[in-house]
Parts: sequence; structure tokens; C-alpha cells
Amino acid sequence: MHQETVLDELRTDLLAMVRDHLSPVALRYGYTDTPLESNIKWRPLVLILGNYSSGKSTLINEFLGGDVQGTGQAPTDDSFTVITKDDDIGDDEPVRVTEVRDGKYLLGDPEFPFEALKKHGQRFTAHFRIKKVNSPFLTNLSIIDTPGMLDSITERDRGYSYQDVIGDLAQIADLILVLFDPHKAGTVREAHTSLRDTLPARTFEDRVLFVLNRIDECASLTDLLRVYGTLCWNLSQITGRKDIPMIHLTYSPRAAKLNDREMPLDIGYLQYLTNQREQLKNAILEAPRHRLDNLAAFIETHSERLGHLLEALIDYRRRWRRFRVKWAGYSLVAAMLGGAVAAGVGLLHPMAAGLGAPVLGGGIGIVALLVFLFWMMPLQRRRLRRFHRRTLEEVDSLTTIENQSRRDSWHSVRDTVVGYLERTDGRFPIHAVLQDHTNVKRVYKEGTQEVREVLNELATIRFPANGQDPENAVGELTPPPIDP
Repeated sequence: MHQETVLDELRTDLLAMVRDHLSPVALRYGYTDTPLESNIKWRPLVLILGNYSSGKSTLINEFLGGDVQGTGQAPTDDSFTVITKDDDIGDDEPVRVTEVRDGKYLLGDPEFPFEALKKHGQRFTAHFRIKKVNSPFLTNLSIIDTPGMLDSITERDRGYSYQDVIGDLAQIADLILVLFDPHKAGTVREAHTSLRDTLPARTFEDRVLFVLNRIDECASLTDLLRVYGTLCWNLSQITGRKDIPMIHLTYSPRAAKLNDREMPLDIGYLQYLTNQREQLKNAILEAPRHRLDNLAAFIETHSERLGHLLEALIDYRRRWRRFRVKWAGYSLVAAMLGGAVAAGVGLLHPMAAGLGAPVLGGGIGIVALLVFLFWMMPLQRRRLRRFHRRTLEEVDSLTTIENQSRRDSWHSVRDTVVGYLERTDGRFPIHAVLQDHTNVKRVYKEGTQEVREVLNELATIRFPANGQDPENAVGELTPPPIDP
């Protein structure tokens, strides 16, 4: 069987694992508003970010082989554009945009993984669209071009939270390119926020590639080295990393031929950097293979976080139950004391002497029962409300933080735990939570281990170029289902 067929079958199995075992739990407890699989069911995605002058559109046009995105020195496009393959047009025709649809179409069609973006409102929807292009480059992936990042723009100016949108897209992207240009080797404010806060919180470091674009505009090799060093310094300051991240150097030969140079540049060094452009292109084309690793990481991450969420809820209910038992004990003691007081009054009061033992005993029992009910009902309700408020104020006490991984996991679900406890007022069936916790932990421990083993095995298989079946049976590469 062809390599792509094997990858598709494994991808289908991973999606089924998310759909059957994680999404129901995530929806039930408010971890997400949409099924988890809706974020990963579509094609591999490459997200492209950068300053407004970093040449995002030019680089996209270079890879696609046609004028798909508008280009210019000033900001030319303030929309998030999904660029995908039009399979109805042959690859032998000139590359062109064959169809453009608006954000309402994108957000309303369940085929696409963008349903969760509806929360960003109408202003964002008006700046969201899809283009279909007949480029062979898009055969196995889609690209998301983004508005250029600026220094002075604010959320109020855009009408939506740019960083929140970037974070949501980064979460579902398989590869993220962050572009810079030689004229702004430093970073503008929005880029600084994206690199320092948004991307680290919403994606993994190994999915982010840094690109110094438009290097043909450096006047000489010395000028390029100066720009490169400046960018390295700025990135190290923003990311806090002691090691300098890999920075790909590239430019668009296609655009360079169209530009008229006003002054001769010593750009002979470009011939030695052609391989850099090819490496970047190959890295983008590898996005479909990254999708499997990203799906496995997706399952690991969300099963771990859901397990952490359920652990906190279980701990809350156990504390609640211990509180109820303790208060029942207090109520019993209070009832006994009330009965004893009633008995003492009955024995000492002259009027009780003629009532007889049965009547006196019944009266003592009624007094004890009334005291018990008073403690168990109105007083207990008040105490339970106080217990609930105090626990919400000290919600971090519901979990243990042994390492950074647990700290990151708790940070991602803490608000969800608080929201669920507030919504249910702390009243939910613990047996259902225990069952969900068992299933989620089984996915995390058994399912993800099996997935990693399959991926490791798949990496060792050499598929023949003619697409014939390899010696290894495809069935052995399918992770076994997780029992509910």
C-alpha cells in the first residue's frame, strides 16, 4: 500500500480515538465548546505570521508558483486567508485563484476546523476567507496567511483580539512560520507579544520556524550578517533561550526579477543560500508527516489535561463527602445533647412527672429529632455553601504540582474546574466522574503509548516508489481501539 494511504489510515484511527474517548468528556465538563476532533480533522495546516513588510504574501506566491496573494511595500491585506487546493482544476493549467469564499462560509461548514473561531465575532468573520488555488504545492496541505503584525495597532483598532485568533490558529497548525525582513530585524509590538506569550502558551516550540525573508535586499554579505546577528539577539531576548534558534534564510527569485534595482547590490552571496530556500520548502511540504506526530501530541496533551481536570473534581467531591459525614456526626452529637437536655428538663420539671415514661420518652425523642434535622438541613446548607465558596477561593488545593508538566497542565484547566464547580454548585455524581477519569487515563497511558509505538514502527518502513505494498502489513500499524 502507498505511504500516503498508510498515513491516512493511521490518521483516521487517531481521530476516532479523540472522537470516541476524549471529546464526550471535554464537552461534558466545559473543557471545550466544540468537539476536539473538529480542530484536527481537516488537512495539515501551515500558519504564516510576520511583520507587515516581511514578505509573507511574496513567499507564498513563490511556493505556489502564481500571483495568489497581493503584494506591496505597504500593508495590502488585513484578512486571515486560508489557501487550499482546488482538486477540480488540473495541475497542468496556470496557477490561479479559482474560488474565494467569505468567513461565514468557512465558520459555518463543518468540513473545516474553524468552528471554534466563531467566538471572535463579526469583525473577525469579515476578515476571514478561503481561496482555492490549483497549485500542486497544496496537494497535501493548506496555508493560512495572516495580517501583518504592527507596532501601534490595538484590539480596538482591529475589532477583535488578534492574539486570541493567532493562538487558536496556532493550536491547530502543524507548522508555524514566523517571518522577518532585513529592514525590521527587530520585532514590532504584536510580534513581540506573539513570540513571548501567545505561541508558547498555545503550541509547541518544535512547530515554530523562524525565517529571515527578503535577504536579496541586503546590500552585501556583511549587511546580511549584521541583520542576522540583530535578529538572533532580539529573538534570544524575547524567547529567553540561551541557544539561538535556527533561522532560515530565503527570498523570492520570482519577485526579485520583477523588482527594479535603483542601485547595484553585491548579492553574489545568494548563490550559496539556494539550499536554504529548498530546505524551507521541504520543511513546509513535510507538514503532512508532522500531522501524525502532532495528532499523537494532541491526544497526549488533552488526555493529560482532562485527567487533571477530573482529578480536581474527584478531590472536591471526596472533600465534600467527608464534610457531609463529619457534619452528620456533629448533628448526631447535637441531637444526643438536645435529647439529654430534654430528659433533664423532663425529670426535673413537676409537670412532667404525671406524663408517664412512654410520653416522656417520646417527647425526648422528638426534641432530639428536631435538633438533628435542624443541624442537618438549614445549618448544613449554610455550612456547605461556605465550604463551596472557600474551596473555590482555594481551588489550587484540589491538585498537587510535582513538576513543570503538572503546573502547565493545571494552568490550562484551572478556570474550567472553577467554571464547572460554579455551574453545578458542586453537585455532580462522583461515580460518573470516576468512570470518565478511568477512560481518559486509559487513553493517556495505553492509547498514546500504542500510538507512539506505531509511529516509531512506521518511521522504519521504506515504501517503494511504485506504491506497492511493503512487507509490513498495514493492519499491524493500526493502534488497537481503547475499550470504553
